[in-house]
Amino acid sequence: MTLDFSQYGGPSEDWLAVEKTLPALTFDINADPVSLRSAVNTERENRTAAAMAELSAHVHTADYFISTRDGSSIEARTYRSIKKDKNEKLPVYLYFHGGGFIFGTLSSEDATCAQTAIKTGAVVLNVNYRHTPEHVFPTAWHDAEDALAWIHKNIDTIGGDPAKVIVGGVSAGGQLSAALTLEQHLNKSDVTKDLPPLAGQILIIPCVAAPSTYDQGPGKKLKVSSYVENEFAPVLPKTTVEFFTALLKVETPDLKDTKLNMVNATEDEVRGLPPTVFGIAGLDPLRDEALLYAKLLSEANVPTEIRLFKGVPHGHRRFGDALKASKHWDDCIEEGIEWVLTKPKATGKFDVKLP
Repeated sequence: MTLDFSQYGGPSEDWLAVEKTLPALTFDINADPVSLRSAVNTERENRTAAAMAELSAHVHTADYFISTRDGSSIEARTYRSIKKDKNEKLPVYLYFHGGGFIFGTLSSEDATCAQTAIKTGAVVLNVNYRHTPEHVFPTAWHDAEDALAWIHKNIDTIGGDPAKVIVGGVSAGGQLSAALTLEQHLNKSDVTKDLPPLAGQILIIPCVAAPSTYDQGPGKKLKVSSYVENEFAPVLPKTTVEFFTALLKVETPDLKDTKLNMVNATEDEVRGLPPTVFGIAGLDPLRDEALLYAKLLSEANVPTEIRLFKGVPHGHRRFGDALKASKHWDDCIEEGIEWVLTKPKATGKFDVKLP
């Protein structure tokens, strides 16, 4: 049976108004990657610094270095609401940023992480995994595993509850989160298999399928793929996906690769995964693979919350109050973390919610 999710496509009036103000609709993928990364990261850090002017007084932060399996180290930062007693063991939200595995820094995520800590009461651990072009696949995935192991080794230092560790992220960070959760569940990693199971995962505009094998995986189940429908979408057109993917230097992945093709897992493989939240953009090439993965989990009796941001593209949160969908995005994460912690029951139904 072929599926058709095209009813979730098309731009909103909000988005069309924002689009008219933009000097460019995506990144200059013809630029030198390192120079492009520097420019994008500077813009992201400036934007978050402005927001942190209000938020910084409401959180305690601490910086750490996480040792990696290859003898290097990565930066991490915790955010804890000042309203929480320092001795209270809080839920932990392990957060991975988006940016196509090339963009993003520790500081570029300060506002996002501070807001999550303030609104949910969780201690947020922001991990700056390593990026392309210097660090190719699977370095970032290994960094994610090493970060989860670090949390449990340092759970008392960060004031966390080891039974309430949730992972989540945006776009590339959503991919890292989904892979980390699935591989721990399947005992695929020596680093994570003996750790307490994750309490949940928050997957925001995630990539859960390798573009190079998409037609053999999700593409076979779809009447019209979002890669076709949204090939020229703003922010993340197909050419930009290909630019990001090429920098990872991935050879043709196996259709069952649990780091890249989570969407092709079987019902038996995903059964027993922790409660999962999806936030999916309608005007996004990655839309349908996320919907298919959400359908798989739902029907395998994994407690699943699916929210679809109709009318807006991938990464639309950067446009802030100009889009109603930005609040829906924040609500999806904050309410999602709280929902996961209630240990919700599965419904067995694929229920897509339009805010």
